[in-house]
Amino acid sequence: MLTDLAVRKAVARDKPYKLSDGGGLYLLVTKAGQRCWRVDYRFGEKRSTAALGVYPTVTLAEARAKRLEIKKQIAEGINPAAKRKIDKITGPLGNVNSFKAVADEWLDKARREGRADVTVGKLTWLLEFAYPMIGDRKIGEIKAPELLAVLRAVEKRGHYETARRLRSTCGQVFRYAIATGRADRDVSADLRGALIVPKVTHRAAITTPREAGALLRAIDAYSGYPVTHAALRLAPYVFVRPGELRQAEWSEFDFTRNIWTIAADKTKMRVAHRVPLSRQVLAILEELREITGNRRFLFPAQGKRDRPMCENTINLALRRMGFDGTTMTAHGFRAMASTLLNEQGHWNPDAIERQLGHAETDDVRRAYARGEHWNERIRMMQSWADYLDQLRSGAKVLQGSFRKPSGAASALPG
Repeated sequence: MLTDLAVRKAVARDKPYKLSDGGGLYLLVTKAGQRCWRVDYRFGEKRSTAALGVYPTVTLAEARAKRLEIKKQIAEGINPAAKRKIDKITGPLGNVNSFKAVADEWLDKARREGRADVTVGKLTWLLEFAYPMIGDRKIGEIKAPELLAVLRAVEKRGHYETARRLRSTCGQVFRYAIATGRADRDVSADLRGALIVPKVTHRAAITTPREAGALLRAIDAYSGYPVTHAALRLAPYVFVRPGELRQAEWSEFDFTRNIWTIAADKTKMRVAHRVPLSRQVLAILEELREITGNRRFLFPAQGKRDRPMCENTINLALRRMGFDGTTMTAHGFRAMASTLLNEQGHWNPDAIERQLGHAETDDVRRAYARGEHWNERIRMMQSWADYLDQLRSGAKVLQGSFRKPSGAASALPG
């Protein structure tokens, strides 16, 4: 019979000894003098033995509690041996199991996978909405109503799209917790249909030839900072994403082949993107080199040589020119090019999509689209530049000009 007194007598013996309670639990005194708790059990047709710890670190009461846990596992159809192996693997991760701790690990994983700093920053910003309410909660214990309360708090501020994006991001954190053994299910999946669906609003853009011509003439007449003027002039010709334009570096331009190559870590699709340079673009760059040719960025921030212009600079310039946020935005140059190029009917839609930097989502189709319509894109970009010039000439043009600061470089870098 296992009692505390019997255990103390057993461990006092000098020779090997086994003290059992008849229910599978026993204390084994080895030749080396080690006192170990063991329990024999049967799972299916197989008999096994589990080690429960060493006496006196593990007391008799604790050993009995561990035996009871093994019995519960067997009753639930869980193999105790397999579970111990899983716990051994996930144990170090299981010690850090709050929602915030798991989210931090997931964000770090995203960084190591090469996600853009801007993307990781946005994900971090989203998750910070959840931390005050569930950040310290064990992620495996969070229920759907708790997560819904977090999302409802965001919705009350009128940020319906942010709430939807937060639900999706939290879902990725929960799925990472499942993969690392700290949660059993993704509770965000239970909230599908529970959030307010925001009304879809597209970014404002000018998409008619007449209005495009007026915009181009207004850009030519812009009298603000010359670097901003250059960015405004370049935007309709190249129609890259605003972030790609403002972060453009002189080292990215190959003036022998007339190609601008945007590195993968700067693009939304994480794939390097090439832009054929038309004669009009080359002319703008030739003027711009006199202002920023000795710097890293084509469009550096005012007073900060090693930083690109702010992300709202072009939008603010458009407002100054009289185009409000419901009429035209920096991103609107992409919609303008997409609409007018497709309406021309001269170009393969895939060539337009590739030039917009939209990656093919079909893996098989992408594998066979190796040429990416490059030759057609070269012709298209020159034709597009000529077309913009025709739209601009629809009325008298007040030509803008660059002012060369003293001491500016006269040679194009690279």
